[in-house]
Amino acid sequence: MQKIVVTGLGMINALGQNTKESFDAIVSGKTGIDNITIFDTTDYSVKIAGEVKEFDAAAILGKKEAKKADRFIQLGIHASAEAMSDAGLLTNNKVADDIACDIGIVSASGIGGLPNIEKNSVVCNTRSPNKISPFFIPSSLVNMLGGFVTIQHNIKGPNLSVVTACAAGTHAIAEAYKTIALGGASKMLVIGAESAITGAGIGGFASMKALSTRNDDPKTASRPFDKDRDGFVMGEGAGAIVLETLESATSRGAKIYAEVLGFGESGDANHITTPTQDGPYRAMKAAYDMAKRNNGGELKIDYVNAHGTSTPVNDKNETAAIKELFNNIQDIPPVSSTKGQIGHCLGAAGSIEAVISIKAMIDGILPPTINQITPDENCDLDYVANHSRKADIDIVMSNSFGFGGTNAVVILKKYKG
Repeated sequence: MQKIVVTGLGMINALGQNTKESFDAIVSGKTGIDNITIFDTTDYSVKIAGEVKEFDAAAILGKKEAKKADRFIQLGIHASAEAMSDAGLLTNNKVADDIACDIGIVSASGIGGLPNIEKNSVVCNTRSPNKISPFFIPSSLVNMLGGFVTIQHNIKGPNLSVVTACAAGTHAIAEAYKTIALGGASKMLVIGAESAITGAGIGGFASMKALSTRNDDPKTASRPFDKDRDGFVMGEGAGAIVLETLESATSRGAKIYAEVLGFGESGDANHITTPTQDGPYRAMKAAYDMAKRNNGGELKIDYVNAHGTSTPVNDKNETAAIKELFNNIQDIPPVSSTKGQIGHCLGAAGSIEAVISIKAMIDGILPPTINQITPDENCDLDYVANHSRKADIDIVMSNSFGFGGTNAVVILKKYKG
């Protein structure tokens, strides 16, 4: 089977509106988590999140079109444009007609257009059903992220969507890989986007006791693997990557960042919100086994970009699963979570973290896990505590686990020609 490689990157989150700006801030140990400004939090127990500040959707879509798209779609279009441009596939923001049918898309989101769902539900119940926006449904559906992006860039190949909670962004990479491997397209754009920092979003997760309530100190609220972690902090943003066959990339002289060596998927069959150790382990093991086969029967992981949500159960179970995987295989590699910097971006997390993982390989630097203050006996790995670290990184594993017990893992290898 042909190698499938990464030729384009795009990212927007609470620390930056492009890949370089965001990654540089992450490895500097900065955090974009702060008090929520998108809505009035007076009556809310949680008042903090990782918002994308000063984002101008009209600059991307124009004022008229921006009104038709929910914020998650706007963020997704922004990241997609960066990735497609980075891959050298756009001319005047469009894909050429002669290759448009050979480029597809897999879009991903955990919730989709929650701001518009909330807004139009209020309109329906307090004013009149006749006052609901005609753009409500088209702007809220998860697959409309892909729909808007394909129209924006003239992408006419397979148009797929993934909705698997916080594993969606990583599952989308696997689906794109499968599509290319089966001959459905030679190139696929993967885009994960989320914007659920709304009254219903924050209120809903808070009612589950899933969110940190460290409102008095937002910068240290998200603290993956720290003993005093008390829940995740919501983030928003988008991550995009372009995948294509090595033959396609080399034939057009594209720069190549990485190869997708393997992926793994599993289900917990345990609880709708509480993760297990076994499910994540099996997804990591499946990814490891596939990557080992594709790497000539040998494999050494240099870095694990953890799901690392800053919740008591996930961080403990993920640590145990990582130990189980690497037992008798190799020394446990450094592990870190960047959710302390940008929050948990739900369905966009996997796509964003894939971009971060690739940048870590390219730049030779391990992103830190910030807010590592109090050690936890159940979380006792090398988490690259508080400060980034220079390192030779050739192969990375990126983990994503979602509500409903859905797990996805991808393994990427630095491309050296």
